[in-house]
Amino acid sequence: MKPIYSTLLACFLATAPGAAVLAQSAPSNPIDSIVAVVDEDVILRSELDRAVANITGQFTAHPEQLPPRDILEKQVLDRLVLMRLQIGRAKDSGIRISEAELQQASTTIASNNHMSLEQLRQRLASDGLSYEEFQASLHDDMTVQRLRQRYAQSQVQISEAEVDQLLATQEIGGSELRLANIQINVSDGATPDEIAAAKAKIEEIKGSIERGEIGFRAAAARYSQAQNALDGGEIGWRSTDAIPPAFAAMLKQMQPGQISEALRGAGGFQIVQLEEVRAAQPQQITQYRASDIMVRTTDTVNAEAARQKIDALRDRIAAGEDFAKVAKEASDDTLTRNSGGDMGWFQADQWGGAVAAQIVSLADGDVSPVFESEIGFHLLKRIGTREQDVTDQNRRNKAREIIGQRKSDEVYERYLRQLRADAFVESRLGGA
Repeated sequence: MKPIYSTLLACFLATAPGAAVLAQSAPSNPIDSIVAVVDEDVILRSELDRAVANITGQFTAHPEQLPPRDILEKQVLDRLVLMRLQIGRAKDSGIRISEAELQQASTTIASNNHMSLEQLRQRLASDGLSYEEFQASLHDDMTVQRLRQRYAQSQVQISEAEVDQLLATQEIGGSELRLANIQINVSDGATPDEIAAAKAKIEEIKGSIERGEIGFRAAAARYSQAQNALDGGEIGWRSTDAIPPAFAAMLKQMQPGQISEALRGAGGFQIVQLEEVRAAQPQQITQYRASDIMVRTTDTVNAEAARQKIDALRDRIAAGEDFAKVAKEASDDTLTRNSGGDMGWFQADQWGGAVAAQIVSLADGDVSPVFESEIGFHLLKRIGTREQDVTDQNRRNKAREIIGQRKSDEVYERYLRQLRADAFVESRLGGA
């Protein structure tokens, strides 16, 4: 059975670099020490040991695939440093994960593992991890994912002309490929000699794999400089239309198990292994229709006052007043207030995790309990559900998502490099 964190990655972090490493049990140090200073924060030896224990636990059956301990510690420490920097930047940006969102994420993980929350707690305990530690790590993962989303939204612009061009040149909704990669980084200001050295290194790795001297996953863990190195280079499932054209054309000619030629990408030189191919999954979506009432928390309306106000509004609805009438009179949601709170048709997570947690648990006609999001307190009334086939607008949205993913991967990778370069980081590992 895989460590529970593998499912967490699948659920939430398929596209998020710098994923946090969950801590499993590791020998405790009588006197903890500092292994890295990150701006005004520190990373302790106990944190590094727990993170390394989690990685080695995932390779129990094939420990030979891991790099030597000193290299592994450096790789894991680099990941922890980058995670710490992103968490700090997210906090400075005012990013907050609500308790409702965290609870919904935990419930989703349990469900995807065919468990109840109590069974999830028991499984974590058997792996030497408390539920509180698990939620703290999950909170960090979700925080970083939101930072990435916010940064991409501020930096990535997509024109209708780009969408038209993609639809004209690619078939949206083709087959899906499961991929893994190995990357050797090339800095933005690299010299010709440094570029040539990086290309020679990736070619050397490819040759070692093809000669059977090392497996692809082991080579990724040992040599790759991408954020997914310690996941064996795993990228996961991607539709053909979501893969950069330079790679997609090559992958179409490959069979499962084959490795691509080395190609220069945004971050450096990569080789990609095609692991599996499957037909595109049905593209039907469940949509919900609901009405909402929101009381916003502000500098002048604190959480307690907002909670009291929305509790009073819910009491009015429970006493028989029309939901739409109350929404028009009292909701702070300027997008829906004039229509009596009507949110239209939407996918569960379209309005954020807090709304998703409520909408999926309601029956048509039900009014939710009061719940909190990052902007205030809410009431929802679920009106109906429907299954929606992919339409032309869905295709355009998919095309826009593909373009956005490509662009956001590039801009966020540059952002992480700059974040790391601007930070004060002092490693105290021996030989680092």
